[in-house]
Amino acid sequence: MWILIRLLIGVAILVIVEFYFIKRLNLPVKYLFPVFFEKKFPLVKKIFLIWMNLYPSVLIIFFIYFAITGSYATAPESRIIDYLFIYPFWIFFILMIQCGLFFIVLDLLKLVSFPFFKKYQLGLKRLHSTFLFLIIGFFFFYIPIRIIYDYNSVSTRITEYKTDNLPEALENFKVAFISDIQADHYTDEVRLSNFINIVNSLKPDLILIAGDMITTGPKYIEISAREVGRLKAKYGIYSCVGDHDNWAYRNNYQKSINEVTAALEKNNIQMIDNDNRILNVDDAEIEITFITNTYVKIAPWTILDSLSKNSGNDFKIFLTHQPRPHLIEVAQKNNYNLFLAGHTHGGQISFVFPFIQLTPTLFETKYVRGDFLFDDMLMVVTRGLGMSLAPIRYNSTPEVTLIVLENK
Repeated sequence: MWILIRLLIGVAILVIVEFYFIKRLNLPVKYLFPVFFEKKFPLVKKIFLIWMNLYPSVLIIFFIYFAITGSYATAPESRIIDYLFIYPFWIFFILMIQCGLFFIVLDLLKLVSFPFFKKYQLGLKRLHSTFLFLIIGFFFFYIPIRIIYDYNSVSTRITEYKTDNLPEALENFKVAFISDIQADHYTDEVRLSNFINIVNSLKPDLILIAGDMITTGPKYIEISAREVGRLKAKYGIYSCVGDHDNWAYRNNYQKSINEVTAALEKNNIQMIDNDNRILNVDDAEIEITFITNTYVKIAPWTILDSLSKNSGNDFKIFLTHQPRPHLIEVAQKNNYNLFLAGHTHGGQISFVFPFIQLTPTLFETKYVRGDFLFDDMLMVVTRGLGMSLAPIRYNSTPEVTLIVLENK
């Protein structure tokens, strides 16, 4: 039933977005290019709508197939399909929403000003049409350029954590924090290798990963584990369990976790499911709590309490995949220094709008990316590398976060 509901919501959003965009597109074309509007624009609209809806039509068929059979199906991995159908769909879908946000503002301004400028109605229509055309023109170029940039770039973000009574052994201790590697057809070995090289170039003392080694399917488990196995840190590389680590086999979550964990272990990476680790750094101790809280498996309160209870260690790190409020509350109550999470992809698709970060991720959490301070506990939500649902990023450049410990 939930699959049908999601399908209907998705179709409704697509229809509304397309209708509103085409309706607003009519205005600048009609007033600025009247001959083209009369002769060729109707045909162009038909071709555009047919092309735009080929990919979502296939997705609907896959959804129906999954709902009936329970078997998961994916589109064939093909660069031709990517560049002819998948990428164009997502670029134009983002274009329609991105432009639509500004169209709504213009419509509201027009509605408010209309009673005061009735006699200038024709001039206002031309002005309105010009602004619509400029908005479409700007984002027509900006969106694909930004998507290409976000696909090929990785930013390094350095954040300092200062606390009282930090042991001397931990002064300037460097923790590289990454998440959501999500190896797949789009995040291939070249992209993974570049990301790993950037992490290693920071020469961290410890590397922590907030899960999601793959996107889906068993094909990329070995590739991901092999690349992650190239990471280097004196005090080790550790990961918690992510959502997608359960989905190598969609109908067998445990088999998925077992294979991902085994592949990582062969490459000297530990993926830890609800447990603690103590690291000895000279005469100081770092306690790391690994909590599994995903769509598949939610950490029960008994485990949270037993793993996160107060201890006498010098420094405490809480590592989990999702930045959930109840987990933050538990970590803060038990005097953790750092709370580390990923999952959000930094709001993988984030729309340009003045003074506000607009991303669908806000429907799930307000902790989209960056640093958040809860008394003396610093929460870091990293943007990760990979992608899900849409095979693109928009205004969310992949990120490696380096956390440097300092004494106040």
